[in-house]
Amino acid sequence: MRSEFRLPSLGADMERARLTQWLKQPGEQIRPGEPLATVETTKGLIDIESYDDGRLVEHLVQPGTEIPVGAALAIIETEGVSRAPPTPTPSAPRPRSPQPVGAAVESPMTAPSSAPAAPPVAAQAPAGISPAARRRARELGIALEDLATAAAGGVVHIKDVEKQAAKTPAVPTDAQAVMRASIGAAMARAKREIPHYYLGHSLDFGPARAWLTQYNAPLPVKDRLIEAVLVTKAVALAAARIEGFNGYFRGGRFVPSATVHVGAAIAVRGGGLVAPALLDADQKDLATLMRDFSALVTRVRAGHLRSGEFTAATITVTSLGGDGIDVLYPIINPPQVAIVGAGAIRDQAWVQNGQIIVRPILVLTLAADHRVTDGRVGSRFLRTIADLLAHPQSL
Repeated sequence: MRSEFRLPSLGADMERARLTQWLKQPGEQIRPGEPLATVETTKGLIDIESYDDGRLVEHLVQPGTEIPVGAALAIIETEGVSRAPPTPTPSAPRPRSPQPVGAAVESPMTAPSSAPAAPPVAAQAPAGISPAARRRARELGIALEDLATAAAGGVVHIKDVEKQAAKTPAVPTDAQAVMRASIGAAMARAKREIPHYYLGHSLDFGPARAWLTQYNAPLPVKDRLIEAVLVTKAVALAAARIEGFNGYFRGGRFVPSATVHVGAAIAVRGGGLVAPALLDADQKDLATLMRDFSALVTRVRAGHLRSGEFTAATITVTSLGGDGIDVLYPIINPPQVAIVGAGAIRDQAWVQNGQIIVRPILVLTLAADHRVTDGRVGSRFLRTIADLLAHPQSL
């Protein structure tokens, strides 16, 4: 069976990417997890992986072409059962210019109509488009849906495709500005569409720090654990135990994930953040998780990641502790439904058994989706993380 291999969404802030290299050629066999192509986004180079067994039949896009999310890149001939990606790929790109909030829907000079207004019709691909025009649209990265009104009289030809391409605004050359604009648009959408609620919890990190010191003492520096890995593992275990925090909100409902892939927020050189996933974080021991985390950071700093790491995350952990920030209130990364923030671990006055003592205190915060859980369940989730960190030998 032949199918189209499409550009997946690699984050809520991604709308387009540039194809830089084909890693598989027509006629070659492909296996699940094998990279087929490399694309360049505002976050760096990303290898796009296959989710199918089969054979690459045809390239539909040439290197150097900029393409929207959901555009077909190649034709593949699949064998057996297709393995779907962790998150769905949009079938059409998001609108480039959002409708202004509060835009007028009726002019005061227009007489009201007695008939109800017809619902807006979603853009569809034109019924008639020549094969040459279809291929040219793929080369220029123009979605077929954008050609619905390109030709007023029926069949869309090459000149109509090129005319539509000329209307596409030029991409700014300042990569940092592009990334900041993309992140800003994605976070604005998240705050607008997701009813966030926030909780915070202070915990004594002393037991975890003491265990960590003892664990690391006999190990070479490259094999030692860091505090962030303990927090990540505790979040992963809590997400596996407490329902409503691990998964996606899509189609108007929460879809829990059977696996826990923790997105690790990592700063990109030059500015911006990415949150690729540590896969199966609840199932891995701390040493393995530390190696995976180090490898992830190395690839982020090198600017070359894998598509599966962007699409798989089911919950995210972010920290500004390294910058000395005590508390942060993060924004959920859709379609996820929760994100945990960790501040700096500071020596503070702490009451224990009626005595005031000085202890290393960590403040954890939770931003969660009120469509899925509420504050009472969220408090159980945060307390579960705290309990796990109080007994680090069980992580």
